[in-house]
Amino acid sequence: MGGVSLHTGTVPSKTLREAVLYLTGLTQRDLYGQSYRLKEDITVADLTARTQHVVGREMDVVRNQLSRNRVAMFPGTGRFVDDHTVAVTDATGQEELLTARHIVIATGTRPARPASVEFDERTIMDSDGVLNMERVPRSMVIVGAGVIGIEYASMFAALGSKVTVVEQREGMLDFCDVEIVEALKYRLRDLAVTFRFGETVAAVERHARGALAVLESGKKIPADAVMYSAGRQGLTDGLDLGKAGLTADRRGRIAVDEHYRTAVSHIYAVGDVIGFPALAATSMEQGRSAAYHACEEPVNPIHHLQPIGIYSIPEISFIGRTEDQLTDEKVPFEVGVSRYRELARGQIVGDAHGMLKLLVSSEDRRLLGVHCFGTGATELIHIGQAVMGCGGTVDYLVDAVFNYPTFAESYKVAALDATNKMREIDHLRD
Repeated sequence: MGGVSLHTGTVPSKTLREAVLYLTGLTQRDLYGQSYRLKEDITVADLTARTQHVVGREMDVVRNQLSRNRVAMFPGTGRFVDDHTVAVTDATGQEELLTARHIVIATGTRPARPASVEFDERTIMDSDGVLNMERVPRSMVIVGAGVIGIEYASMFAALGSKVTVVEQREGMLDFCDVEIVEALKYRLRDLAVTFRFGETVAAVERHARGALAVLESGKKIPADAVMYSAGRQGLTDGLDLGKAGLTADRRGRIAVDEHYRTAVSHIYAVGDVIGFPALAATSMEQGRSAAYHACEEPVNPIHHLQPIGIYSIPEISFIGRTEDQLTDEKVPFEVGVSRYRELARGQIVGDAHGMLKLLVSSEDRRLLGVHCFGTGATELIHIGQAVMGCGGTVDYLVDAVFNYPTFAESYKVAALDATNKMREIDHLRD
């Protein structure tokens, strides 16, 4: 109940991150010294205790919400019999046929596994297997510098593991602001993370004392564990889609229209199984929109402004366009920056590295993008989302009064920075 997000994805990985931050005392070291730790010898049991507690509670919440809304639940594995009928096989092997006017496919994804790699869930694993590790590895190779790979790289580096990230592309998180990504790379290198960009893992050798990752360039990297983060595969191969008149692409994804209808108009698909953006928050909205449309209820389309959150250490979050995108589109803009070290709240919590960046239109002063790096970034971004969603300008942030001391105050500081720069240009023209 709750799918990948609750059991192997969003909730357990973010809970694990909180446990890592708490037990390592990482965020307090600027205040209490680099040797500060809340617990010296952190075990996997220390980390998973909190995860199991949160997952259990969330499962109860989901089950209770479904029950009180009179949603009938049929535990089991489903497959299509025809375009209106699903066969559900329960744990005892008993099969039951369910017929419905509308069907929604929300089966999610699983980690993609290269066929050439022998996964054993102990030494060589995917992002699901990480949650079941027997011990914290002293060294680790992470293959893939996408969102999931970087999130786990930062967690294990915080725990003291010597992490090497191997990525065949020349960079990472290329959809993010370049300056923000550089700040994250600097912080991860400070935690002894090594990046191997433009490299491909040719083979992984298992040995009694660990694994050896062999790169195509000839480099060999020894490690206690190797984690593959090579994208996701849609969970559609067991659905018998053909019997419903549907197909999936090679990554198991199903194509949908703006109402989340598949090629068969009374069958909908939502969430990660339809591909980008494959975020828990977006998936829930897609499900809501599909349900409204199926029941012929009016519903507004999902707003085009959607925040992106990356739970690395420190966090990254942004909304709107990046500097590179605006430059390519020849949209004139000004940049306003606020640094956590200049905020009282930043000093209080010990985050001297965080920053908030506003991209402001030089023509009409509207916000074009907000990019944040540091403590609370994924929460902080929603202020920018609200202002942008209402068509607000930088002047609103200049004139607004924020609680003090807060990280939210960074919006006012960055807004003043941007407007001061624009004022300089205006003065030159006078």
